[in-house]
Formats: sequence, C-alpha cells, structure tokens
Amino acid sequence: KFKARKEDSDSIYLTVEELKKMGSIDFSASPRLDKVRDLFLVGCYTGLRFSDFTQIKPENIDFEKSILQIRTQKTGQRVSIPLHPTVKKIIEKYDSVLPKAYVNQLMNRYLKEVASIAGLKQTVQITITKGGEMQKNSYPKYELVTTHTARRSFATNLYLADVPSISIMKITGHKTERSFMQYIKISQEQNADKLLNHPFFS
Repeated sequence: KFKARKEDSDSIYLTVEELKKMGSIDFSASPRLDKVRDLFLVGCYTGLRFSDFTQIKPENIDFEKSILQIRTQKTGQRVSIPLHPTVKKIIEKYDSVLPKAYVNQLMNRYLKEVASIAGLKQTVQITITKGGEMQKNSYPKYELVTTHTARRSFATNLYLADVPSISIMKITGHKTERSFMQYIKISQEQNADKLLNHPFFS
C-alpha cells in the first residue's frame, strides 16, 4: 500500500554537432576507444538500447531498402529504423559485423574518455529530487555520458528536427506522448526556437 516516490533527475543528450565532432576523431591508435565510439554512434542514430545496438547482426540490415530491422530484447517488439549515413558507414567499416561490445560498465567508463577527447567539457547542472528534496550538482558534460545517452540523443535530435513524435515513438517504443515528452531533453530556449519556426509565429 506504500507508494514509491519517483526520483526525478535531469539527463543529458548530445547534439548533432557534438555527435559529428565525436565521429570525426581518428581513434585508430586506440582500437578500444574506436570500437566504443562507433558502437555508441550506432546507438545515437538508431535509438536502440545498449542491449539491442550491441546485438545487430548482418541479417538485421537491408541495404537495398536502407533499413535496419530488429526485435528488441526488453519488449520483444520488432522495429524498423531507417539507416542513417553514419550507421551505414560504421557497418561497412566492420563488413556488416559490428564488433563485440564491452560490458555496459566498462563501455560507460571508456565513453567518458571518448567524450572528453571530443571536447565535451562544458559545465552541466544536474538536478535530482531525493525524498522530496531538490539537489543541484555541476559536472563536466563528458562525465555524464553513458550508453543510455545514445538513445536519449536520438529521440531529442529527431524531435528538434521536427520529426513527428509518433514516428519517433514507433522506434523508441514509448506508449504515450506524455512518457515520450518526459524522455526527450530540450531546454526552454530550444523549445522557443522550435516554436519560432511554426507558421503561427510567422
């Protein structure tokens, strides 16, 4: 009969510009970071969870239709995702067989290295509500990057690009627009900029 209190916290996402910067770095001298960066970018451009984007196999890829089809582990739902040019390039780099991922904890540690090298060092303030109390802490952005940042980046960047919410939800698996809107991360300023492009404000 006890109702659990929801612990609210801010989460980050990476912008398209930050993803391009990360993708442009030559990690050939560090195969470890090269692999982690590539797998992370696949997650950023497919919206798949870590458990799914690390299990992509050649049979999931239809180059003719430029679509990735996979049954997600968490929900068993079959999703079809357009192949972003970055994903195509990475898949071709590994001859359609993506490298085996490190365990999630290790991936997150290496991702912070990748994000730091990519220069994601701006200060980000994180607010978390614990037991009804609001706490604010500041961190360099790279310290907050995890494998889950990929999925949140995908949803937020598509939303900012004016892709209809229902189309994004078909990929992310969100059942309601309310849960989806809680998931994406845009600032008040970004929301205002987005609205400025709407005919109502023209």
